[in-house]
Amino acid sequence: MLVSATEMLNKAKAGHYAVGQFNINNLEWTKAILQTAQELNSPVILGVSEGAGKYMTGYKTVVGMVNGMLEELNITVPVALHLDHGSYDGCYKCLEAGFSSIMFDGSHYPIDENVEKTTELVKAAHEKGVSIEAEVGAIGGEEDGVIGMGECADPNECKRIADLGVDFLAAGIGNIHGKYPANWKGLSFETLDAIQQLTGELPLVLHGGTGIPADMIKKAISLGVAKINVNTECQLAFAAATRKYIEEGKDEQGKGYDPRKLLAPGFEAIKATVKEKMELFGSVDKA
Repeated sequence: MLVSATEMLNKAKAGHYAVGQFNINNLEWTKAILQTAQELNSPVILGVSEGAGKYMTGYKTVVGMVNGMLEELNITVPVALHLDHGSYDGCYKCLEAGFSSIMFDGSHYPIDENVEKTTELVKAAHEKGVSIEAEVGAIGGEEDGVIGMGECADPNECKRIADLGVDFLAAGIGNIHGKYPANWKGLSFETLDAIQQLTGELPLVLHGGTGIPADMIKKAISLGVAKINVNTECQLAFAAATRKYIEEGKDEQGKGYDPRKLLAPGFEAIKATVKEKMELFGSVDKA
């Protein structure tokens, strides 16, 4: 059964570890992440971007697939199904479809409009027992066509959004979606510290978890980050394993072209990546 992300993240913040949000793109992705979470006895958040939701034909399909897997795979660890970087309309669609958590990304609106829309969505989500994440300050890089340079959020604006009753907050601290460029300046721990001092117990979220060095991840967790989003790293691992299989000509041996065989190395690569991240984030055995 899907759960909201509130309890798992409050526990993570209090226990100084982080829960991974791993974005899903299809059945292989979802199954790999759920099985790894179960094997490691870790809570997990399945992230769905609006683009991935559309690719999987719609939010109802995603909810049906995830709920079916929880039952068929006997998943007993806490699992939240979360809309990633949701638009105002997207949030309402996911509430209707049966998601257990949503993110409203109002970071591109003027702060007053972000506050107004977030206030409304907090009420709508909480009426359904769904957790809600908000965002202040743009996360850099490109995600679904949105390109940002990784600006740092204003801690006072973070406080304004935190006070609206959101369950966790994504604040830009120089992090970027996708691969990090060679000239990346690193995370701004000063900003993170200032945000945590103003937002107190509220779990903070680190987007763009791919490519951030392990020591920075650990420092971010020590400063209140309780949710870390990973997407690109799983995609790169899946692509590399699939390429290797085909380059070695395995798809031409026997029934190597069968998608169950063709996609198996990529599936295992996702599992290995998720395991590595859960160990780094400290969520193993925290279910």
